[in-house]
Amino acid sequence: MSFRASILTLYPDMFPGHLGQSLAGRALERGDAAIEPVNIRDFATDRHRSVDDTPAGGGAGMVLRPDVLASAIDAVSPEGDTRPRLLMSPRGRPLTQARVRALAEGPGAVIVCGRFEGVDQRVIEARNLEEISIGDYVLSGGEPAALILLDAVIRVLPGVMGNAASGTHESFETGMLEHPHYTRPQLFEGREIPAVLTSGNHRAIDEWRAAESLQLTRARRPDLLGPEDRDG
Repeated sequence: MSFRASILTLYPDMFPGHLGQSLAGRALERGDAAIEPVNIRDFATDRHRSVDDTPAGGGAGMVLRPDVLASAIDAVSPEGDTRPRLLMSPRGRPLTQARVRALAEGPGAVIVCGRFEGVDQRVIEARNLEEISIGDYVLSGGEPAALILLDAVIRVLPGVMGNAASGTHESFETGMLEHPHYTRPQLFEGREIPAVLTSGNHRAIDEWRAAESLQLTRARRPDLLGPEDRDG
């Protein structure tokens, strides 16, 4: 069964975006994954196709209406649909490679792209939306975040990467950042490839890569390490 993503958005033309290219594009062409953008505005009930209203209690901006969004969710994810319902939100739990892997092992996802000041809390609770963040910054809407999430998921679907090992030695797959990479030419602007990488000693290469990975993680993302590795 292929991975199927239903994306609730006010801007369906933003999809598939860059996902129509390269690995993801080929996966979509083969049917390994399917992306179905759905316009939230199609579920508005007034002649102006209103999807938002002023925030209760006052304040700046607008809030996505719960009744309109709930109708959209129910239409694409009726009873019996086992796909998780995700809301791209800066206040969500950070997206991790482990969560990406878990999503890739499932049937797909229903992804809500937030807009304006946010989404009415009642529909988040009533439709069991899992809030996910791609970083500690704010975007103009959830669409770019949804594209990033889908890019991460589609690339690890079975058969998408030509070499299955390609996805198992990358940053975060082992809990640390990935080691440096080198290729020909042997000498570039006075800088040589580390001798161990051309030694043919695969055990020594693995040890070098592990040490480099640990060093990089200590310097750049010590939060990924336990106390014993963080302090060296």
